[in-house]
Amino acid sequence: MRELRFGRKGMAQGKATSLVVFLHGYGADGADLLGLADVLAPHLPGAAFVAPDAPERCVGGGFGYQWFPIPWLDGSPQAAADAGLAASVKDLNGFLDARLTDERLTPDRMVLIGFSQGAMMSLHVAPRRDAAVAGVVAISGRLLRPEALATEAQVKPPVLLIHGDQDPVVPFTDMAKAGDALVAAGFPTYGHVMQGTGHGIAPDGLGVALQFLKERLA
Repeated sequence: MRELRFGRKGMAQGKATSLVVFLHGYGADGADLLGLADVLAPHLPGAAFVAPDAPERCVGGGFGYQWFPIPWLDGSPQAAADAGLAASVKDLNGFLDARLTDERLTPDRMVLIGFSQGAMMSLHVAPRRDAAVAGVVAISGRLLRPEALATEAQVKPPVLLIHGDQDPVVPFTDMAKAGDALVAAGFPTYGHVMQGTGHGIAPDGLGVALQFLKERLA
């Protein structure tokens, strides 16, 4: 298991009453999302925010990192993508466990916010953990292996799906596919469409995410 580097903001370690974990997209890094803590913190008193870098340098080039290769983007074989996902699942679970220990919090005080490939990781990892997190916010992402969700899920935390209807990177139709699979598997599932938005986070999407967090971490 690889140790993930990360940035942190918010309440001092050991003093926080909740933990928000940002998971970045393909080719980015933790700092890409950690700035959202400055917007969310005034509305989430007592929260700590962490944002790890994914464990591998991005195969497709650029400054950032990847959770796993993406064959249609970087030309890697599917076997490499599968192996990368399996390794990153272990890394992320280890990271989450370590941060909960450091912050002296239980899983029900932690939420995951993932963007793009980070949303894919959030939706894949959270249902397969031993204890449910308080919630998952998946923005502009996709549910990996939806056919396996119902049989592999150990817990069913509430999920908020957010997607731009003009997304040219991860098709908007993937939001409905994820929602259908989550609902069929018994997950409390919510959705918000960012009208006219591409592959990004619009203010209305962030506002809906904040309300979801406030309800789950009250």
